[in-house]
Amino acid sequence: HAGGKFDQNSYKVSGGLHGVGVSVVNALSEKLTLEINRDGKINFMDFENGIVKNKLKEIGNSKKIDSNNFYTGTKITFLPSNKTFKNIDFNFSTIENRLRELAFLNTGVKINLIDRRSSKEKLVELNYSGGINEYVIFLNKNKNPIHNGPIYFSSKKNDVSIECSLQWTDSYHENTLCFTNNIAQRDGGTHLAGFRGALTRSIVNYVNSKTKNKFNVAGEDAREGLTCIISIKLPDPKFSSQTKDKLVSSEVRPVVESVTLDKLEQWMEENPGEIKKVIDKVVEASNAREAARKARELTRKKTGLDNTSLPGKLADCQEKNPEESEIFIVEGDSAGGSAKQGRDRKNQAILPLKGKILNVERAAPKQILSSNEIGTLITAIGAGIGNPEGNIDSDKAEGKFDLDKMRYHKVIIMTDADVDGSHIRTLLLTFFYRHMKPLIESGRLYIAQPPLYRAKKGSSVQYLLNENEMQEYLIDEGLKDLILLKPTSDKKFVQISGKDLKEIINLSREAKNNILPLLRRINNKNVIEQAAVIRGLNQKNINDESIGKEIAKYLQLRLNAISDIGQKTWKVLHSGQTLKISRDVRGVKETYIIDKDFLITPEARALDSIRDQLMNNFYILDHNNKSAAVIKNKNNEYNINGPIDLIEKILEMGKSGVQINRYKGLGEMNPEQLWETTLDKNFRSLLSVKVDDVNEANNLFETLMGDIVEGRRNFIQEHSLKVANLDI
Repeated sequence: HAGGKFDQNSYKVSGGLHGVGVSVVNALSEKLTLEINRDGKINFMDFENGIVKNKLKEIGNSKKIDSNNFYTGTKITFLPSNKTFKNIDFNFSTIENRLRELAFLNTGVKINLIDRRSSKEKLVELNYSGGINEYVIFLNKNKNPIHNGPIYFSSKKNDVSIECSLQWTDSYHENTLCFTNNIAQRDGGTHLAGFRGALTRSIVNYVNSKTKNKFNVAGEDAREGLTCIISIKLPDPKFSSQTKDKLVSSEVRPVVESVTLDKLEQWMEENPGEIKKVIDKVVEASNAREAARKARELTRKKTGLDNTSLPGKLADCQEKNPEESEIFIVEGDSAGGSAKQGRDRKNQAILPLKGKILNVERAAPKQILSSNEIGTLITAIGAGIGNPEGNIDSDKAEGKFDLDKMRYHKVIIMTDADVDGSHIRTLLLTFFYRHMKPLIESGRLYIAQPPLYRAKKGSSVQYLLNENEMQEYLIDEGLKDLILLKPTSDKKFVQISGKDLKEIINLSREAKNNILPLLRRINNKNVIEQAAVIRGLNQKNINDESIGKEIAKYLQLRLNAISDIGQKTWKVLHSGQTLKISRDVRGVKETYIIDKDFLITPEARALDSIRDQLMNNFYILDHNNKSAAVIKNKNNEYNINGPIDLIEKILEMGKSGVQINRYKGLGEMNPEQLWETTLDKNFRSLLSVKVDDVNEANNLFETLMGDIVEGRRNFIQEHSLKVANLDI
C-alpha cells in the first residue's frame, strides 16, 4: 500500500498523485529494495518482479546524528523491467523539474540529483533557502521585473496554511502556479479563485483611492505580466478528480481571499514607490485592452469576424459543419497554390500565409490585432482571440476565443521541413498558445508531416516520412536476393535468407539502437558491439573471476581480429568486476571501462537481455578469424563483424539503383504529390499538439521567443549536442 494518507492520523499534511506510488513501481520492476531507518534501526526488504524475495528484517543500527538522535528516512532502489517497458530511458529534465519544484516548495530541503549514465557524472544540487520567493525569481529569469523583489506573505487560518509569492514583470502574460500539499493544480481551484478575487479588489481599491481618474480595471489587467506561486497546506483537501488538477475545498477560498487582501493592502501602504510601478503597468494594460477591443471591433467591421466575409487568400471548403471541416495553414503562396489544387474541396480549406507572422511573445495586444497576417488567421478560424478568463459574459463581451464558434474543428499547420518552415511553425504555435489556448487544450491543433524523402527505383516511387522510414525502405531493398553465410563450429557455413534473415536484421537493428546511445560513455562502437556479442555486458559474468577473464581474453581476440593492419594492439584486462579495454595506435592511447555503472544503464541492460540471440548469430568467427558472417547478392559480397556492421552494409546494398530526393519545401511538390502524401486522410501523418506541463511550456516560450537574449543563448548551448541533421 502506498497511499498518501490524507487523514490526520499519520501526517499533518501529505499528498501523492494516484495513491499507488511504490506499489505499482514494485509490480513493474525487475528488482526493488527498501531500506528504512526508524527508531535507531535499519530494516530491509526486497522484491523481484513484484514478488517478495526477503521479508522485512532488521539488518543493523542507524547512524547517529548526535548522542540522542538517529538518522531517519526510507531509501528505495528499483530497476524497471525491460520485459514490461520497451523504453526505460529516464528523462533527466522531467525528474529535475519535479524535484526542483519540491525543493522550492519545501524551504530548507536539500535534494541531490545524480545522473551516472554517461562517463561524466552529472550532479544537480537543489537547495533553496528562499523557498517560493526563489521560485518566482527562477521563473522570471527570462523576464524583466518592474519592481524590486517578489512580494511574499504567509499565514495560517482555520487549519489552512497559505504561502504566496508574486512579482510583476514587463511581460504580457500571467504565470500563476497553484499547489496543495505540494501537488500542482494545473486547473487552479478555490485557492486560485480566492487569490484572484483579492488581487483585483486590492488593485481596484488602491487605484480608486489614490488617483483622480477612474480607470476600468479588470482582473486580467491586474494580472498582466504577473508571476505568482500559491502554496497551501491543509489536512483533508478535496479535488475534482483523482489526478488532483483542481482544488474544490470550499473552505479554502475565504481564507486565501482574506489573507491575500490584508497582506497586499499592507504591502501597498508600506511600498508607495513600488506599487506606483505596478499601478502604471495595470493602467497601461487596461488602456491596451480597451484599445485592443476597439481594434477588434474595427477588424470585425472591416474583415467580418461575424463570418459574413472571409479573407481573400482563404480557399474555403464546401462543408458547413465545423466538425467535418479542416483548415490547412500553409507557408507561402507557392505551396498554397499546390495545396489549393490538390485538396479535397468538400471539407479542406487552405489559408496561405505570406512570410513570417508577428512574434506575439514580444508584442502588445493592439500591435497583434494590427497585424494583417494575424487578422487573417483570426478571421478564417472565426472564434475570436484571447484566452478566456472563465467569466462567460465578460469573455463574450471582450471577443475572447470561443471553441463553439470555430469554423473548422481541425487546424493543421503545414510548413516546409527547413529552418524557415520550423521558425514559422514556432511563431504560429506561440500565437495559438498565448491567444487561442483552448484550441490546443481541446486537441484541435495539428502539425502536418509531409514526407522528407522520395525514393525512386525504376518506375516505382515511394514517399518516406523520415529517416527511420528511409532506413526501413533501404533495408527492404537491400534484402532482395540477399543471403547470409554464417560460420559454424566445424568450419563450414550455413546459408540464411528470407524470413530467418529478416529476424537477424531486426535483432541487429535493436542492438544498434541500444549501442549508439552508449557511445557517450564508450566512444567506440566495436568495443560495445563485440562485448555484447560474447555476453560481456552481463553483471554476473563480469563479477565472476573465471568467466570474466575468459570474456577479457576472447574480447581482445575479436577486437584485434576485426581491426585494420597496424591497429591490432587491443589489450583487455579483467580485474575486480571490471573490464579495462585499451590500445595504443601511433602513440595515441584509448582506454575504455566496462564496470557496474556502465552495466546498469538501460541500453546495456537491453543489450544483455538479447545476449543469447546475439551470441547465436555473431559469436563464431570464420576459420581465418576475419568475420562473424558474410553477406552477398548478385553484385556484392561483404564480410560482417557484428550487428551494426550488418545493418550498415545492407543499407549500402539497398541504395544500389535507388534515386533518393530530399524535400525541403512543399512548393517542390505538385498538387498530385501533395495530395498523396500530406492531404489525403487515408495516407497522411499528423502530429497532435498537446501541453503536458504548463509551467515548462511557459518557460520554453519565454526563453525561445522572449526579449532576453542570454536565456536563449544558454538554451542553444545546453542543447546543441542533442541536435541531429542540422539544416542551415
